[in-house]
Amino acid sequence: MDQSQNLSHQAGQAVGQAKEKAGNMMDSASNAAQSAKESCQETGQQMQAKAQGAADAAKNAVGANK
Repeated sequence: MDQSQNLSHQAGQAVGQAKEKAGNMMDSASNAAQSAKESCQETGQQMQAKAQGAADAAKNAVGANK
């Protein structure tokens, strides 16, 4: 390989590595977003359950849950 072919080969490798790193970063960001979404859904479900429990307790307190 002459020097220009060697430099071209190295440049190609660098581009490939950069693309791979960018892809890995996008995967990590996607995973983080998915985790955050799931966490928010769980929190929402917990809040909904607590609100329902509070509503039931209030109904029981005033005798409306018969």
